[in-house]
Amino acid sequence: MPKLTVVILFGGRSSEHSISCATAGGVLGAIDRERYDVIPVGVTRDGAFTLQPDDADLFALRPEQLPEVADNGTRVLWPESATTRELRVAEDSGIRSLGEVDVVFPILHGPYGEDGTVQGLLELTGLPYVGNGVLASSVGMDKHFTKTVLEAAGIDVAPWITVDPRGWQRDNDLWRRRAQALGLPVFVKPARAGSSVGVTKVSEWDELDAALEVAFAEDSKALIEQAVPGREVECAVLSGRDGAEPRVSVAGEIIVTGRDFYDFEAKYLDDTVVQLVCPADLAEGELAEMQRVAARAFEAIGGSGLARVDFFYTGDRFVVNELNTMPGFTPISMFPKCWIASGMTYPELIDELIALGLETVR
Repeated sequence: MPKLTVVILFGGRSSEHSISCATAGGVLGAIDRERYDVIPVGVTRDGAFTLQPDDADLFALRPEQLPEVADNGTRVLWPESATTRELRVAEDSGIRSLGEVDVVFPILHGPYGEDGTVQGLLELTGLPYVGNGVLASSVGMDKHFTKTVLEAAGIDVAPWITVDPRGWQRDNDLWRRRAQALGLPVFVKPARAGSSVGVTKVSEWDELDAALEVAFAEDSKALIEQAVPGREVECAVLSGRDGAEPRVSVAGEIIVTGRDFYDFEAKYLDDTVVQLVCPADLAEGELAEMQRVAARAFEAIGGSGLARVDFFYTGDRFVVNELNTMPGFTPISMFPKCWIASGMTYPELIDELIALGLETVR
């Protein structure tokens, strides 16, 4: 059987650039080289598409030096129309062909990659790709619209308000009253960012303005969200094959000690303050309900390919915190950990995602 050619697309312009690189490093190190030829395409922080070395270790996540895409002067040229799948690269010696591409694996986190923009580019060029389409990616990236869609589907979400800098300044008293109606503590979050970048826990109202300033540095709108006391649990979702129901993994749990919440440093830089427990200690009925809600949330946004659904479990209900349409994908990330605990190996998970990408009709 001939090999498939897979573009691993990573990096990008968002604040999650390094996390995307680390995810790509995990995939480059595990993908089955007997089944796939790999073309690593790195997007620099300035948005240039470059041909990168096929070297997993180059993009490993190290706290002392986070990985990033170096601008090596190459420029990857996407197909000139939907009638071809040829990828080319411009370099010092001229333009050369990289051959025909079978599928693109866009391992991009945050804006300009996970939000439907790159998915739109790939659809314009006619290239099959792994993961969610334009609409689901866009909805999943924007926490305000994720909550709006899920709430309309009858799924529990934390109460919230969404503000922008102009509205906050113009109608400050009104928005403060609405925020205070949520009660303390609250979390202030950029609407369109991930990895807890720009997130602040507010325990006193005089901390609110500073928290919003941090959030507005990442995005033009921010959520003020009621804190939900409970266990932080997650599960992973895969599309069903041939139109079947979504598949949902066992649950994982995040246990944080010594910090107010699961922030960027706890996620990626200091593993002494967090435990990732998988499978989580849930009764059979609790797990079944969590899986039901996760599948329903995935369907509500029109999901395809994969997602990770994050919950707060209060003891009597599962409240969806976030729906991540391109979750972290290193071998130690929760998405693969949940599938590994469900009986699927990391390379098998990569195979399944590629197969789903080739199967999905856009």
